[in-house]
Formats: sequence, C-alpha cells, structure tokens
Amino acid sequence: MKTSPLKSADRNVMKPGIYIAGINEDITTYDIRMKEPNKEPVLTNSALHTMEHIINDYLSKTEFADNIIHFAPMASRTGFFLVTRNLSDKYCVELIKNAFTYVEEFWGRIPNATVNACSSCLEHNLPQAKEEAKHFSKIIADLTKNDLEYPVEQIEK
Repeated sequence: MKTSPLKSADRNVMKPGIYIAGINEDITTYDIRMKEPNKEPVLTNSALHTMEHIINDYLSKTEFADNIIHFAPMASRTGFFLVTRNLSDKYCVELIKNAFTYVEEFWGRIPNATVNACSSCLEHNLPQAKEEAKHFSKIIADLTKNDLEYPVEQIEK
C-alpha cells in the first residue's frame, strides 16, 4: 500500500521532529525535520553537507546497513530524508537519534570529504554541524514510534 502523508502535511504547523513522509510496500521514507518551515533560519549548506557525510558514514556501519536505501538533505535545507526497507519505526527512531548523537560526538576527518569522493569537498563546517546535531538531539530525545505523524492544525471551536 502506498501512502504519502508529506503531500498533505501543513508546513504552517510543522515543528522539528521525525515524521513518516511516505510508505510504499516495504519502503518507508522518514522526514527528519530539523527546522520549523518558513519560521526559522534554514541549515547552512556547510553544516548540512557535513552532517550528510558523517551520518551516511555512520549508517553504512550499522547492523542493518543493507536496509538503508538513501539518506540525503532536503532541498529546503530544513532537514533530511531517510529511506529504509523492512525496518521497524521503533528501530529507525533509535537509529536516527543515535546518528545525531554520533555527529555531536564526532571528531576528526569528515568521511569522504576528498576531491575524489565529494563534488564540494571544501564546503564543510564540523563545529556548526555538531551544534545543529546537539540542538536536534534535544528535540527528539523523548520521541517514540508513536510520534511520527505530521501535526494537524488545531481548529478552535
């Protein structure tokens, strides 16, 4: 069954968090929303790019790395999309939390940030990426698989 909650999500009430953006058979796309759309400054390219490299490296070393199809930044620079196959929501929520903690604690050379592996290898900012990851980790700390639906505007009666 194919569902695409992101298509009808109201960006006016969306807050930072983790949401299910779509489900198609055994494939789930997670919306990792780090910034409130149209209300707060977007992530810088260099912080976004650095987190992308570090988290992709982290995901490639996890137990179910073969079930991770794609991890990439949103064009809006408000977060990332994670596309998985046959992984539970509970597992993915913990995986995302651990990935951002990994960025917070990361130190050293940014993975694959070389001229041969990256088309924009000079556009990285590790301190900024770590700060953004730390901020987001606090937001998602208590999130569970029961919190993955997009918010709906509350209509006053």
